[in-house]
Amino acid sequence: MQLSSLLDRFNEPETLKMAKLGRELRAKGFDITDLSLGEPDFDTPEHIKEAAKKAIDDNYSHYTPVAGYLDLREAVCTKLKRDNNLDYTPDQIVVSTGAKQSIANTIMAIVDAGDEVIIPTPYWVTYSEIVKMAGGVVKFIEAGVDQAYKITAQQLEAAITDNTKLFMFSSPCNPSGAVYSKDELAELAEVFKKHPGIFIMSDEIYEYINYEGSHESIAQFADIKDRVIIINGLSKGYAMTGWRLGYIAAHAAIARACEKIQGQVTSGTNAVTQRAAITALTGDMKPTQEMLAEFTKRRKKVMELVAGIPGLVCSEPQGAFYIFPDVSAYFGKSDGEDKIENADDLCMYLLNKAHVSTVTGKAFGAPGCIRLSFANSMENIEKGFAKIKTALAALN
Repeated sequence: MQLSSLLDRFNEPETLKMAKLGRELRAKGFDITDLSLGEPDFDTPEHIKEAAKKAIDDNYSHYTPVAGYLDLREAVCTKLKRDNNLDYTPDQIVVSTGAKQSIANTIMAIVDAGDEVIIPTPYWVTYSEIVKMAGGVVKFIEAGVDQAYKITAQQLEAAITDNTKLFMFSSPCNPSGAVYSKDELAELAEVFKKHPGIFIMSDEIYEYINYEGSHESIAQFADIKDRVIIINGLSKGYAMTGWRLGYIAAHAAIARACEKIQGQVTSGTNAVTQRAAITALTGDMKPTQEMLAEFTKRRKKVMELVAGIPGLVCSEPQGAFYIFPDVSAYFGKSDGEDKIENADDLCMYLLNKAHVSTVTGKAFGAPGCIRLSFANSMENIEKGFAKIKTALAALN
């Protein structure tokens, strides 16, 4: 059966793969502790659910505008002004079926075959694969734990060539939890000012899960704002992963391009979700603040637990709900049955022997690391790390 060669350009997301393997073992009766989760373990706040129920009763059951309802795009603009002091108009907003589609729209609208796209590592698994789908050439900039997983302006300048078309990054970052400060973003912005042909995709989906204080967006720098595409959505900050709503804020020409692409792929996003999104963006933020408070407690506990496991080198995350330890100290070790050659092996070892689901750092461009999520209950976090500690102790 001859299928498209496009399928050979990119890989299945490791995050989804590990979740699938964990579910399969759980179905066989194993007690799997899932530390691979990429979503808050909280339910959607009640006032948002009530808005969705009202939308159903009000018969929001028809096709929606491709870019989203006007009053939702106005709500996004209100949020951007309120939280980020950024001025956008509704024609600069496109609402999509999740932030992942927003990213895909953006890349398809900007990247031609052969264009170079710079991505700092570690990075979210899907960035590079969508670039490959578009025919672009991925160029990585490495930023390890010694740099708190953040690149410098000097590294950025050195990576830029005449073929560079797009720069993609997230802050707060999945998987590292790194958060760029205003001063650090200003230094990157100075580089982009010298290269007016480069677009900047700023993934800010973890904006509200920030342990450092106020969120800073690279779109605040006026000289480059027209080339910045902000990616955001409801999944992380409002515990609405299954509702599937993301959005971009960008120059009107970029927004029109993304709308054109989306019009041929999915058309408009779910009507009921859009109505609930207006309430989420403009309503009570207390549930989000309570969620952040709980993640803050878990982060403290996780760092204590990591400190008790020899061989893990880990910086404290500034945002998101992951830790990203370097585990290379365990490479070459064995428990007598399994030998650990790399992070992939270690993740499979932890899944099969400790019954803990994690994600290999290779998927994020950091082959010496693994990602562990603390978007789980305190009880499960403590249970999972205890099993990890026992399993790692068996390696010598």
